[in-house]
Amino acid sequence: MNRSENMHAAPARGRRRWWNVILVLLAIGVLAFAMGRFSTFGSQGAGTPGADSPEAGFSRDMQVHHAQAIEMAMEIYRKTADDELRILAYDIATGQAGQRGEMYDWLVQWGLSQSGSPMMKWMDASPAGSGHDMSDGAAMTEEEARIEMGMASADEITALQDATGQQADCLFLGLLIRHHEGAIPMAEALIQLGSDSRALTVAENIKNGQTAEIDAMKLMQARIDCE
Repeated sequence: MNRSENMHAAPARGRRRWWNVILVLLAIGVLAFAMGRFSTFGSQGAGTPGADSPEAGFSRDMQVHHAQAIEMAMEIYRKTADDELRILAYDIATGQAGQRGEMYDWLVQWGLSQSGSPMMKWMDASPAGSGHDMSDGAAMTEEEARIEMGMASADEITALQDATGQQADCLFLGLLIRHHEGAIPMAEALIQLGSDSRALTVAENIKNGQTAEIDAMKLMQARIDCE
């Protein structure tokens, strides 16, 4: 194969790899949904979390939170040249896609809407949620809640999409560390307030897993000389 053919083949391989990741994410989401439906079939009844329960609030808010992490992870997976970072991004995207599908199915099985109370309102009874009300007792706006949850702004997402090379890698790591740091208090609040065993297990996994990923990302920041 000559040089010209190689140049044409490389983008094609990149597109195939990108579609493979998308297909994996879709498969994980479908599998998590199906497994959740199987494991919870017939479980409705006494003790099922209600519309304003910590479990329902956590499921709704964490789905939103996970969706952005998946978006950012897929963006950096697509263009980073750092193998270690690409592996981490793949693990985050696939792992959080599975959890998101599972939490979606909880709400289906509990007979609850995928949307409900203002974001983070369910955390008010937890020390991790203290200060989420405004001085007049009103709930935070969605934008304020997203900031509290460590989520990236629209401008930050655009900056990540536009960045390349080391700049993109470092921007992703900074945004995702903050993102993870926003998820941990949410998981801790559910552990304190919740009672559904499946939800508590997932919250514990999120707390432990994202704490470990923060440590790993900080080491990457040092390795690639992020400021």
